[in-house]
This record gives sequence, C-alpha cells and structure tokens, in this order.
Amino acid sequence: MYIDIKFILGLLKIPGGNTMKVAVLDAQGAGLGQTIIKKIHKEIPQDVYVIALGTNTCASSKMVRAGANVGISGEHAICTFCRTNKIDSIIGPIGMLCSGSINGEITPMISSVIFSMDCTKYILPLQKHGIYIPGTRNLQIKDLIEEIVLDIKKSMYSSIP
Repeated sequence: MYIDIKFILGLLKIPGGNTMKVAVLDAQGAGLGQTIIKKIHKEIPQDVYVIALGTNTCASSKMVRAGANVGISGEHAICTFCRTNKIDSIIGPIGMLCSGSINGEITPMISSVIFSMDCTKYILPLQKHGIYIPGTRNLQIKDLIEEIVLDIKKSMYSSIP
C-alpha cells in the first residue's frame, strides 16, 4: 500500500500552527484530484499542507506527483486519518458523500466518515451517479475549482491574527 504503512506506524505527522490543512479525495485515475492540487499550489504556494486521500494506490500516487504533501490510500487508512486528524477542509466530487459511488470505490464507511468531519466540505457537483443539482448544469469544473481555491485563500487570510 502507498502510505498506509507509515500511517499505521504513526509516523505520519500533520503540521500544526497556521498551516492550512486541505484534504483532496479522489478515486480511479485521480484526474480531478490532480487538477485541484495543482491549482492550490499555483494560487497558494505556502502555508498549505495538502493531503491526498485516494481510494486506491494509483489515485494517491498521482495526486502526490501533482504536489500533495502526503498520500493516503484505501478505506481503512482514509477513515482512520479522517477520524484522528483535524483538517480545515476537504475537497472532492459529490460522490464522496454517496456510498457506492465512483464505481463502488466510495464505501459506506468512507462516505459516513467524510460526512461526519468537522471541517468545510467543498463538493464538486459532477453530474454523475444519478445526482443532479439544479443550477449547476452550465458550470465549468475549472470555474468551481477556482472558486474553492479563492474561498480557501480568503479563509486563510481572515484567520491570521
């Protein structure tokens, strides 16, 4: 497994302090996750720590190559990480809240843990999984990602004493 060994051994240390901690969840080939991570690092080059949550090793490794600070793979590692770490926000497709979505890669445990997290959840309304959110038909993914990154920047700078 990709990072599970370090994670299980307790060697994974998430920074504290003023560093914004952002998790990006993706599955399959992580195309969306890679795009989000690249945009975050382009717009917020410092004071942000990106955690790639991949439902499979391929997704995690591609997001790490895109610039994530660490990658976590698989149901058990994702759920344990989300329950035991405080993050500021999580970004992912709407399917991350729907058990069985993304071709079955989002398990009931993953969707439940993500829904229960005490952080800002940025949901990308992809028109898949039989879910349609009125008003989102003409929105471009790149514009949604831009809006998310701007909101993260705004929250970072509004929390500085």
